[in-house]
Amino acid sequence: MYTTLIEAAALAAHIDDPKWVIVDCRHDLVNLAAGRAAYDAGHIPHAAFVDIETQLSGAKRGADGAFRGRHPLPEKEAFIDLLRGLGVDDDSQVVAYDAHGGMFAARLWWMLRWVGHEAVTVLDGGLPAWQAAGQPLVMEASPPRPRGRIALRDPLVTTVDVNDILHNVDRGGRTIVDARAPDRFRGENETIDPVGGHIPGAKNRFFKDNLQADGRFKTPEQLRTELRAVVGDPKDAIMQCGSGVTACHNLLALEVAGMRGASLYPGSWSEWSADPARAVKTGAE
Repeated sequence: MYTTLIEAAALAAHIDDPKWVIVDCRHDLVNLAAGRAAYDAGHIPHAAFVDIETQLSGAKRGADGAFRGRHPLPEKEAFIDLLRGLGVDDDSQVVAYDAHGGMFAARLWWMLRWVGHEAVTVLDGGLPAWQAAGQPLVMEASPPRPRGRIALRDPLVTTVDVNDILHNVDRGGRTIVDARAPDRFRGENETIDPVGGHIPGAKNRFFKDNLQADGRFKTPEQLRTELRAVVGDPKDAIMQCGSGVTACHNLLALEVAGMRGASLYPGSWSEWSADPARAVKTGAE
């Protein structure tokens, strides 16, 4: 069972295994049609495509009308239905990939753990690593698989909500780690973040800092050294980003490093900054 990362050669060895479900998570935060277009232009054999915006996210406003962020989590039942449509069973090995160093694949990895499925992994290095290994791409869409029977189980991960963040800003006690690029963290990129800055007290760990130059993850030892300096005790840490997507990359890096127990704030900066009454800090922390 693979639960964090998988190399291209190992995936290739199981490419025709009916118990393995491969999912293409490519996406572009600016061009929302780019992920599907990239899939249609060429993808790993047997891979299905999932869309971050419409399938791995839920309603942007809650029943009370409050804004929940750009990519709030869907209802668990809706996500389980999606997984069954992909052919996922309780004993399936799920492999998520993208072409962005795991930026989007990590979201699916975390979400499967959120519904209690442990056998999920991210292709280390993504599609570039697959192609560099001489493995093929196909253009035709993968035929539908028999409907899966995955059951909803107790979560393997934890989350916090905006009230938990408010409490932490007031009283402290937990470390908030922001996965956005440094310019966004400092409040210098109004194109992506109309309200710039970060949650008071947050630290910055850009998700790309988890990667080597070739797009693969750093070694567990290197990640452990770097993350300890930022995160401290992972059980007291909260991971966030712009909208709860790239924060999952830091959570995956923590898992690779053997540092388990950090929580995700799904609403992240997009939810926090939507209310002008909430405190905002700009510049370096």
